[in-house]
Amino acid sequence: MGVALLHHPVYDKNHQIVSTAVTNLDIHDIARAARTFGLARYYIVTPVSGQQSLVGRVVGHWQEGWGSTYNPKRKAALELVRVMSTLDDALRDMEMLFDRPAKLVVTGARGNERNIAFPVLAEIMAPGDQPFLIVLGTGWGLAEEVFARADYILEPIRGTGDYNHLSVRGAAAIIMDRLFGAR
Repeated sequence: MGVALLHHPVYDKNHQIVSTAVTNLDIHDIARAARTFGLARYYIVTPVSGQQSLVGRVVGHWQEGWGSTYNPKRKAALELVRVMSTLDDALRDMEMLFDRPAKLVVTGARGNERNIAFPVLAEIMAPGDQPFLIVLGTGWGLAEEVFARADYILEPIRGTGDYNHLSVRGAAAIIMDRLFGAR
């Protein structure tokens, strides 16, 4: 299993396709959640070379630099991180890792007629013989072209009121807990 954080193609608040900036907290926190729930990879997907370099510097600090001895648990989590230019690159890496293509699971805060419930998807994933790549978006959500490619579209996380604007780090942790957490 793997998780990917897409920084392109995503929408901005004007519904234009953009590339968003990588944040330090997303690198660390999603890697820690992925390690906690036993995922094999965490892909940060951005076509922007400067953003790829930033991820490399942050991960390198905790993998090879002073940080690798200061915080071994963070080092272990960041071992999962792979930087990719495109979603297709991440899917190719998953296929090489698992010797078969991964099923694409797309997430979003808006409902979709193809939504699948968390318990249903968890049951589909349970045998563990099929790899899945869970795709999270940044900005104002994944571009429609990503949804069109999905094998599964996960239902949105819903709170108790009308407000529905979780950080991607918070959403990632909730999704991983619902799909892979011990019950």
